[in-house]
Amino acid sequence: MKNSQLIIFFAIVLTIYSSVNIYIYFKGYHAVPAFNRNRGIYLITFLILSLSFIAGKILEARNSSVLSDILNIAGGFWMAFMLYGFMFLILGDLISVLLRSTGVLNETSFPIWRKWFVITVMIVSAGLITAGFINALIPKIKRYEINIAKPAGEISEMKIAAVSDIHLGSIIRKRSIKQLSEILKSLEPDIVLLLGDIVDGEIRPVLRDDLLQYFHCPSCRAGLYAITGNHEFIGGAQQTIPYIESKGIRLLNDTLVTIEGGIQLVGRLDRDSRRFYGKERKKLSEIMISADQSKPIILLDHQPIDLDEARKNGVDLQLSGHTHNGQMWPLNLLTRKIYELSHGYMKKGDTHYIVSSGFGIWGPRVRLGSRPEVLLVTLKFGNQP
Repeated sequence: MKNSQLIIFFAIVLTIYSSVNIYIYFKGYHAVPAFNRNRGIYLITFLILSLSFIAGKILEARNSSVLSDILNIAGGFWMAFMLYGFMFLILGDLISVLLRSTGVLNETSFPIWRKWFVITVMIVSAGLITAGFINALIPKIKRYEINIAKPAGEISEMKIAAVSDIHLGSIIRKRSIKQLSEILKSLEPDIVLLLGDIVDGEIRPVLRDDLLQYFHCPSCRAGLYAITGNHEFIGGAQQTIPYIESKGIRLLNDTLVTIEGGIQLVGRLDRDSRRFYGKERKKLSEIMISADQSKPIILLDHQPIDLDEARKNGVDLQLSGHTHNGQMWPLNLLTRKIYELSHGYMKKGDTHYIVSSGFGIWGPRVRLGSRPEVLLVTLKFGNQP
């Protein structure tokens, strides 16, 4: 990404982030008398919470530690509060205008209404964030059964475990990667496919405890393959990619490989490699120029963009992630508008598409309106019923 683009991007993000925090700060300050009376404590507490995520990211890039982990976790929860607190407070402003214009609220009753509405917003937001945190800790198994009307040698069926968006780093750590390994062990897949964003971005929190050493899949007889996501490039692909490959995970960067039964895996370099790394990915038609169209073709592409490209090139199954299914309501409504398929299953022509909501999170360890998941895709080959 060019320096000018970086400056513009961060300027926009910081402007929005600051504006939301300033709005929430003054709403609380003017509404709750206790905050007003203890303005020094209120200001310091608010600054610590609002700046913790930024401070955590800066610290982990310089010297990852338990402190940077704590700041990232606290800052993540604060970002969740920013979303729900801002939404509810805006709603409260609209309701206040309506009630005052109709005479329901007057100069005497308005301060009381405002105080209790802000307190209610804090309680409700905290409840939602707590529920979303618990939800984010409990992944589900999403099962699909797909028929591909092409032969795969002697193989009539293959079980694929696919995992996207693990986001190993300051927040998703050893306990989570061990949990994922136990899930994969119980599923006994023939092959495991990692669909990008294995690492959250900055590689230092991962290297500090060598987190991928806890990732195991003893029953994956057909191998362990992965592709890059956009976050593999955010923190520096020069370190991240070799680290992933050092753990026996084969990264497919604009590569086609043939596995047992003549099944072909096509792995695409993430489209953001150009933005962060200055490297253009190949067109799908270039990667598949030597593909055998009479045999099954599985495409791994982190971001579910331009789905018709897979159909036009004869892909039988595309697996993607990236969207997190919005991660937190109502952002899932936004991802549905952005992506043709933001989560779940779709078929176009003879091509099947599955987009995963991902195993991990970005930012807040909170999921509302989506669940963390591991895909178990059972492929049946040939003309089977």
